Amino acid sequence: MAQYDDQTRTLTIKLVYYGPALAGKTTNLAALHDILSPDMKGEMMVLETRNDRTLFFDLLPLGFRTPAGALVKFKLYTVPGQVQHDSTRKAVLSRTDGVVFVADSQRNQVTNNAESFENLADNTQRVGIDIETLPLVVQFNKRDLPDILSEEDIRKRWGEAPWPLTFASALKQSGVKETFALLLRAVFLRLQQEQDLHQLLQLDADGFVRAAMGDT
Repeated sequence: MAQYDDQTRTLTIKLVYYGPALAGKTTNLAALHDILSPDMKGEMMVLETRNDRTLFFDLLPLGFRTPAGALVKFKLYTVPGQVQHDSTRKAVLSRTDGVVFVADSQRNQVTNNAESFENLADNTQRVGIDIETLPLVVQFNKRDLPDILSEEDIRKRWGEAPWPLTFASALKQSGVKETFALLLRAVFLRLQQEQDLHQLLQLDADGFVRAAMGDT
C-alpha cells in the first residue's frame, strides 16, 4: 500500500487502470498527462507489442509538494487487457492503493467487461487486496461511439455496486479528469483511516485532490 519515507518525507501512492483490452486505459492516462498540471509531471512511459496493444504497462508519474513540505508522488499504471498477460496484471496490481476499472460502453463488449471485472476481483484476492475496501471507480468509456449501452442500461446493471460510476470519452478528454478526482478522494479517505494524513500533509480531501490535479 502507500509508502511513506520519514527521511525524505515522501508519500508514494500507486494507482492502477484496469479493464478489458482496448477499453481505453492507455487513452485515459494520455489524457491525464495532457490536462493535469500538478507541481511535477513526468513523461508517460509506454511499452507496446507489435500490434500496438499494451504488453506490460504504461506508467505516468505525477507529484506535488504539500503546505507541510512533504512530497506526494503518484505512479499511475495500466495493465494489459489480453488474457495471456494475466501474470503481468497481477504483478502491476500488487500493492495498489486504488483502481479505475475502465469498461467499454459498446454493446458487443458486455461480456468482456464482466469477465475483466471478475478477473480484477480474482486478482485482487490473489495479491492480498480486499476489493470490498479498495478505493475503486468504475468508468464506462467510449461514450462517443454510436452503438453503445445507454446510461440507463448501465446504471441498471451496475447501480447496486458500491463503487462510483462515471461516463467518459477518453479520446475527447471527457470524463477523464472527473474519474481521476473521484479516485483521488476515495484513496485519501482510505489512507486517512490508516494514518493522519491531515496532520502529515496539512491538507484535507479537497485540497489533496486539487493539488494532485494542479487546480488552484
